Formats: sequence, structure tokens, C-alpha cells
Amino acid sequence: MKQDIRKLTAAQLMDWLVQHGEPGFRAKQIQEWLWKKSALSFDQMTNLSLSMRELLNSHFEIRPLNVATQQRSSDGTIKSSFRLFDGNLVEGVLIPALRSDDRSAGAGPSDRMTACVSSQVGCSLTCKFCATGYMDRKRNLDAAEIYDQVVAIDRQAKENYGTPLSNIVYMGMGEPLLNYKNVMESVKLITSPEGLGMSPKRITVSTAGIAKMIRQLGDDQVKFNLALSLHAANDQKRDQIMPINESNTLEALGDALNYFYKQTGTRVTFEYILFYNFNDSLQDAKELWTFTKRVPAKVNIIEYNPIAEADFRNTDPQTLDKFAGFLESKGVTVNVRRSRGKDIDAACGQLAGKQ
Repeated sequence: MKQDIRKLTAAQLMDWLVQHGEPGFRAKQIQEWLWKKSALSFDQMTNLSLSMRELLNSHFEIRPLNVATQQRSSDGTIKSSFRLFDGNLVEGVLIPALRSDDRSAGAGPSDRMTACVSSQVGCSLTCKFCATGYMDRKRNLDAAEIYDQVVAIDRQAKENYGTPLSNIVYMGMGEPLLNYKNVMESVKLITSPEGLGMSPKRITVSTAGIAKMIRQLGDDQVKFNLALSLHAANDQKRDQIMPINESNTLEALGDALNYFYKQTGTRVTFEYILFYNFNDSLQDAKELWTFTKRVPAKVNIIEYNPIAEADFRNTDPQTLDKFAGFLESKGVTVNVRRSRGKDIDAACGQLAGKQ
């Protein structure tokens, strides 16, 4: 097989060009075509000579990510199934935000366009409420495959809403921190002036809770935001729905998050789905409030989106209001996130790479 040219660094590409009798400065031009212009073939690189394009084509390939299917929700959300070069599928979502999604804001459109991207084909964490958790993890995505999802969803935002992406969340299929190297490289590409040039503050990486890798994020002093899928603030309940908690307890996660905050100065977001008669009581709210005191944080309360594999139900509106109201009375910043794209299985926890 030909080598994937996007796996080469700029320095490696420059060395290869020189070894083949070409000027090294061409590496910058090629990299610009690969990333900033998202070229899918060497023939598109029109400022390179025909002989150089033929040379590149004889040694390398650009592995494309293609939109296999696309669905549009009644609320404007667009879900795409992306086919990778090896035939595997992952899903990504364009979420056009509405001000009414925010508990504290009035109705009306906003210009926030969020891309939800996947980091793995499948997942190994088996969270009981998540459709992806019922799949096997087939492989990690490489940095270019993550980057290509963002490019494709940005194109959808411009074509459908006339505005580019404003935010990116790594909340699709897979556990980002179990694909650490490629996720970090993709963020570097997305934020680089040679790539998409987005601010890291517009990017949020969500994790089910890998304490060791949360500490690594702190050591790397990342500039993007971190969200923890919490969903229960006592170990007994969290063990039931998120088996990863058995090896990454709340105590370990609290310590890791505190370390992350001290290293980066970035406030953490806790994501909390309210399941009917499971984690929605006042006692659960008190436990969550206690946990929020471990590290500067805000809480996103998320509506549950039912899946065929699980019997969980969404809590009722009155219980949700009491739960959120208690946290707010204790000074916790709370946002209630309404589901988007539920009718096309594009909402949180519903992505499953369906054919």
C-alpha cells in the first residue's frame, strides 16, 4: 500500500522531497493543500508541477473521509455517517444552537454552530446508557480522520446556515482519552494557523473519566476545555452505569481534576444525565454539590435520550427543576441542555455508526 502522506510531519515531508531531488520548500505548499485547503487528491495541487504531482501520487495516498449518509432533524440538527478508508463508519453531528436551549436565555436563534465528532470506531467502556457502549471498539481514529469530520461538518454549517463552525466537542463515538495521541494531534491541527485556526477555547474534550490521562492533560497544559461525564456522584451508583468507575473512582477523579485545574486554570464541566428514579433525587443533588466543591466547575444537566438496548427513562420536568434549583441555591452554575436531533438518533448517547 502507498503511504498516507498526512501521517508525515512537515519535517519528514521536507526530507523526503530533498531525497527525491525536489526543493524542500515545496513541503509547506503541500501541507497547505493537505490541511488548510483539504485537498483530496494530488491533482488538486495546481501550484505544483505535473511531474511533482505524479511523483507524489506514485508514493503516497490521501485517505479520504466520505459522507455515507446524512439525516436532518426537525430541529435543524444534521447527523452524518462518515465512511473511512477501510470501510468502517463513524458518526458526527452538526448542532445549530438555539438560545432557548439555555435555561437562562430567551428564545430566538443564535449563531453558535457546534460540531460533535467521534474519536474511535466503537468504544470499549460499555456505559449502560450509551448506544456506542454496546459496540465493540474496532480501532482508534487517526488525527486526520478526526480533522476531516470537522472540515465536513464546517462545510455543512456554511452550506445550510451560512455560518462557519464556532465550537467543537469531542463527544461522539469513543473515549477521547483512550486515543490520547491522535486526539491531541487533531486539536493541534484544528487550532493551527496552517489548519483551521480555531481557538482552543472553542473546543471541549469529554471523558468518561480516565484519571491518569486527565493528569496528563494537566501536565501538557492544554488550552481546550474538559468535560467529565459524571451522571452519579457516588461510587455505588456510578459503578452500575459506568464500569470505568470501578478502576477510576470518584476520589481518584476528584484528585485528577483538581490537578488538571491547578496546571491549566481551566474550570471543568460536569455532564449529568438525570435518569428517572435513579440519580434524580434531592440526595443525589446534594452528593453532586459536594463533588463540585472538589474543583471549580459548572454543571450541564442533560436530557436522557432513550436507546433500544437500555431501560432508562428521562426524569420528569418537575424533578429536573427541583434538582437544578437546589444546585443553583448552593451557588453552582447550572445549564440545562435540551436534546437536539433525537428524532434521527443524533442526540447525546445515541450515536452507533449504523449502516
